[in-house]
Amino acid sequence: MAENLGNVLPVYVVADESGSMAPVVGELNAGLAELHRALLREPMAAAKVRFTILGFSVDVQTRLSLADLRTEAALPVLSTRSSTNYGAAFEALLSQIPTDVAALKEQGYAVYRPAVFFLTDGQPTDEPAWRDSYNRLVDRETTPAAPNIIACGIGGARARTILDVATRPEFAFVATPGVELGLAIAEFSVALTKSIVASARAVAADKTELVVERPSSFVMAVDVV
Repeated sequence: MAENLGNVLPVYVVADESGSMAPVVGELNAGLAELHRALLREPMAAAKVRFTILGFSVDVQTRLSLADLRTEAALPVLSTRSSTNYGAAFEALLSQIPTDVAALKEQGYAVYRPAVFFLTDGQPTDEPAWRDSYNRLVDRETTPAAPNIIACGIGGARARTILDVATRPEFAFVATPGVELGLAIAEFSVALTKSIVASARAVAADKTELVVERPSSFVMAVDVV
């Protein structure tokens, strides 16, 4: 039997890499680099996170997988490609999350329910097909390690769709209309960093608490009519 190594929180950043993200992907990469630096300044919290970055478009590219950020010299960069296929993202998570959780348990960790931070700037190009894989992902009978999903929409992403992606209404945010995309990305990155650091501190204190910060310049999607 594996040694008990304590608790870990798997975190997945699932980022839209469709062509429309090209003007702001640099800001997103800068935000992820700052998140890395913030966690390096908090080694006890960083020890409690295993970090995955998935870029989705017509398919999914795994940019980082189940990493202990204390051992990463730098984070890989996201790029931009084609369309906005939500289903590809959820199929990838359906495949990866159970495998990751099993691997962490095999190593001797107690695993907290994974957290997925989903960022998109547009509507799915595979509507309604994506909903089947999404429903299987979040159904805790089908997928016992079904994640909590925090969804953030900018640009052309509609509040109704973002609400459908988030697993709880208070986990769904959209940028305030008129907010410049680069600023929205920067605010998302700051909130992502705060959420992960605070959640990791909670894990370090043996609290099963997922902390989610609302990005500045964003509103709760449920409040958009």
